[in-house]
Amino acid sequence: MSERILIVRHVTAYHYSEPVSFGEHQMMFRPRASYDLRLLKTRLDIHPKPSAIRWVHDIFDNSVAIATFDGMASELRFESTTSLEHLEITPPDYELDTHARTYPFAYSDHDFANLGQALKRHYPAPEVDAWALQFLAPEPTTGTMGLLLRMTLGIKAQFSYERRTEKGVQTPLETLRCGRGSCRDFALLMMEAARSLGLAARFVSGYIFMPDFTPIIGGGSTHAWMQVYLPGAGWVDFDPTNSIVGNRNLIRVAVAWNPAQALPLWGSFIGPASSFRGMEVSVSVTEEIDG
Repeated sequence: MSERILIVRHVTAYHYSEPVSFGEHQMMFRPRASYDLRLLKTRLDIHPKPSAIRWVHDIFDNSVAIATFDGMASELRFESTTSLEHLEITPPDYELDTHARTYPFAYSDHDFANLGQALKRHYPAPEVDAWALQFLAPEPTTGTMGLLLRMTLGIKAQFSYERRTEKGVQTPLETLRCGRGSCRDFALLMMEAARSLGLAARFVSGYIFMPDFTPIIGGGSTHAWMQVYLPGAGWVDFDPTNSIVGNRNLIRVAVAWNPAQALPLWGSFIGPASSFRGMEVSVSVTEEIDG
């Protein structure tokens, strides 16, 4: 295990050709505090200043800021800055229960009753089922972590990464057929593939730290990956975009059963549709070095 202090700066700006009014905006910028991530300092600046802002925890216990506005402006800008302590956990630090170390295994009745949505197929497709089977060992059983590692590496090897700033994700079938996708698309494909094998999975939105000289993909914007629930280890991170198993360089902000439930920012404006001139998103994650 290793610890580091990271600074996350996330800026989103919307531009308009004329002053418009703004509806309610909801933000998921605040990282999820955990045993492996401790928040040290947070700041959220919004221009123009909202008339009111409040915080809630959604159904997944994600922190959501909700802002309402008076008046009009031709630009709406959100800037979130967070200082955090990140404890890196990677294999072999995950200790699975004995019965879950080999696949297939069965969740306990207690776990199964609480994992319904994580096991449910959201985009069922026989092609995805067939694709997932290639990662099973030819023997009757295979190591569970080995299976998930092969799937994580397989997505990196078989598909081309493309960054997309527009909203939405491809279906897993679309990703299979076109052979390319964004981090969101790869996370969704691996989620559905894991679910097809009876493994509970969920979507994760957050940030990624890109150390110098490290060929990591997904920086400069928000990042997405997935988690699988493994008895004894809990929710374990898998980033198929970068072939990462464990939380190395990953900063969780929101978890959900599907990508639509973990949008970093969403809202509305009141004015001519033609007045919208676009948006800019900038994310930087840097390490604070003592001395």
